Amino acid sequence: MSISDTPSPRWPVPSAPSVHDPVLFARAMRDMRLTWRARGILADLAAGYSPGQAPTISELVYLTRDERVAAEGRAAFRKAVGELRGLGYLSPDGTTASGVGERLVVDLAPAAEACLIPQPYGHGEFADGN
Repeated sequence: MSISDTPSPRWPVPSAPSVHDPVLFARAMRDMRLTWRARGILADLAAGYSPGQAPTISELVYLTRDERVAAEGRAAFRKAVGELRGLGYLSPDGTTASGVGERLVVDLAPAAEACLIPQPYGHGEFADGN
């Protein structure tokens, strides 16, 4: 199957690079307060979508089992989104008053306080003490 034979994705693939700070993004992806599942969701949402094109949380949760293929179940997804919201990585956009069908806005500012695994002694950039 060639690329031209594949169906269009439900949500457009970003056409421009993300506007997020790459250092904060890297810190967020290494934040040990987050599960791997939550990091994956954050990475997808931080990849950037055109205004109004990002999927809502309800749309993501209610993908059919066939559409999800190897993805986790709905409860696991909801738990990971709750994790991201609890740390401040995701917040509802201002246009939705209710939590139903909301679009979430990515904020990587909490990555500044990320819990990172320290480098083992002697394996850092200045391993010889200089």
